[in-house]
This record gives sequence, C-alpha cells and structure tokens, in this order.
Amino acid sequence: MTIRPGNTIAKLALACALAGGGVPAAAQQNGTVKSTHGSWSIICDTPPGSSVEQCIMMQNVVAEDRADLGLSVVILRTADRKAEIMRVLAPLGVLLPTGLGLYIDKKDNGRAYFKQCFADGCYAEVILEKPLIDTLRTGTEATFIVFATPEEGIGIPVDLAGFGEAFDALP
Repeated sequence: MTIRPGNTIAKLALACALAGGGVPAAAQQNGTVKSTHGSWSIICDTPPGSSVEQCIMMQNVVAEDRADLGLSVVILRTADRKAEIMRVLAPLGVLLPTGLGLYIDKKDNGRAYFKQCFADGCYAEVILEKPLIDTLRTGTEATFIVFATPEEGIGIPVDLAGFGEAFDALP
C-alpha cells in the first residue's frame, strides 16, 4: 500500500485536536508548520477565543489504492501539561464497534474505541502512557487497523521515523 499526505484530513485533525473535537470543518484554520521531524510535523495555531497558541504533532496518510481510507494521527499535550493524548481521525464508513487496532512493528499494542464522529470523520483517542510512548519512539512502523466489516480489517501504515524528536519538540 502506498501512502501520500492528505491535506483535508490534516485540516480536520488540527481543528479537532485543538478544539477537543467539536469544530466543524467549515470553521477550521490551517495552522502553521513550525518544524518537521522525519515523517512528523509540529503544527501550531491559536484557536478562536484563545490568546494562547496550541501545538500538535501530526502525520496523515491516505492509501492510494483506497482514497476513501486515510488517517490523521495527532499527538498533543493537555493544557495543564500533565498528559499526552493521541487522537486518530478515520474517515466515515469505518465500522465503529470494533474500534481502531494498533500494531507497532507487527506486534499488537491494543485497541482504541471511537469517541465521536463529525461530517468529515470519526476519531479515537487514548491517553499516552510511558510504555506506549517508548514503543513508538523505538519502533519503525505503526499500523492502524480500521474495519470495513467485522471480518475485513484494513491496515494503514504510519511511519514512526522522527517520532521521538517530534515528541521532544512538542511544546
């Protein structure tokens, strides 16, 4: 499967990440890429009503052979700086009850369940704990599994090159 960047997904993911998921696509702001670390970008924006710039690290991928299947993976720090959250935005049409599987270097790392859907997609969210952060830092490829049917899991690869540097650069 070949992957390519997806700008529409990136814009929606940025809006959802900075606003907690409640911003409609029409109200999105593009944000500014502050730095790039391998396959990851640090993107910052000042959300409407806020005087403080917020930043995320993000990578988005779209399967060229399935243009309707793409993901945005967003990592952000909570406002109190006490936790990191990973949000994954998937397109509409995925099977929600089965959730989102995560494999890192072909090893099962569990499943996250979808929290909410909007006009442009659905997102799953997990609080990142140290063991998973360490696995992401040392891994080479994450594969997120979405389901079109209960029997059909579709793996979408996400390159982990630069993950550690981007994570360390995240304000």
